[in-house]
Amino acid sequence: MKAWLRRLLGKKARTAWISHPIFLQHEPGNGHPEAAGRITAIETELQQQSIWPRLRGVQAEEASDKQLALVHASRYLNFLESMRPQPGKIYRLDDDTVMSHDSLTIARYGAGAVIKAVDRVMAEKSHNAFCAVRPPGHHAQSDKAGGFCLINNVAVGAMHAVAAHRLQRIAIIDFDVHHGNGTEEVFKDDPRILFLNSCENDLYPFPGDIPAGKNPNMVNLPFSPHTGSIEFREQVRRQWLPRLSRFKPELVLLSAGFDAHRDDEIGRLSLHEADYAWLTHKIMQAAGECPGRIISVLEGGYQLDSLAKSTAAHLYVLTGMGKPPCAVEYDAYLKTLKP
Repeated sequence: MKAWLRRLLGKKARTAWISHPIFLQHEPGNGHPEAAGRITAIETELQQQSIWPRLRGVQAEEASDKQLALVHASRYLNFLESMRPQPGKIYRLDDDTVMSHDSLTIARYGAGAVIKAVDRVMAEKSHNAFCAVRPPGHHAQSDKAGGFCLINNVAVGAMHAVAAHRLQRIAIIDFDVHHGNGTEEVFKDDPRILFLNSCENDLYPFPGDIPAGKNPNMVNLPFSPHTGSIEFREQVRRQWLPRLSRFKPELVLLSAGFDAHRDDEIGRLSLHEADYAWLTHKIMQAAGECPGRIISVLEGGYQLDSLAKSTAAHLYVLTGMGKPPCAVEYDAYLKTLKP
């Protein structure tokens, strides 16, 4: 249906679920937390909570060399290609970051998913989008892999929005438990990007490792281990939401990591799935200058049950279904804790 006809009929385009079967083929090795079951667990939970019918499935396409070159140096991409192992083998770029035979191609599809999401929301074919991709991307720097990541999906999407759609104010919000050092490195000198990042302060890759740049729009929220919902929400209210509102973004990209959940052992923060519903709602309110132009991209989250429930809470809000039942119950509980 054409965008003008949707408006005439008072109907909004669905949230796009952008993915591809190829994402299940990245094989970092037995026992690695970044496993294919992450995406299937999310899909199952979305179906059980009746969120799945609110999503419109869209297949990702591979990002081109030209699109990747907006973020990543050609020598780095050539290096990754040269490290491609034989079928059935893996190559360790570091202790955590592993390539299987098709991993680089799969990572290019991850970046391509975000590019497609940008094009769809800018054309009003989709109201907003969630990119169910792997491997994650926010630790990939312009010329260096790390932290499970090869290609910085969100950064490629942001630069595509600048190059293809001439956007000048893009907000990137990273709520993974790990610092989005790759995204910060890419945009540390680019004031067109507002980068709001939260993380646990004593986890890889350790906030502060990236030298300060010229971009004044960098807001990092490092939290101490065991920080819970009340402190997290208070800091977001104070330090993120006013900056986001003043920035008046034309597009919002979310590095959606769900590993700050209390049940995810990869970190030691103590968030609840309801916190992701709350955060999604607050972002949508504060970014009212770009109604609908919110693209969420899967990053971390490795305990399958908490990952699935947190993503479902996030998408419950993003799809316009209101406040999920888990948030109604949990928010009532939080009120009993306040003095």
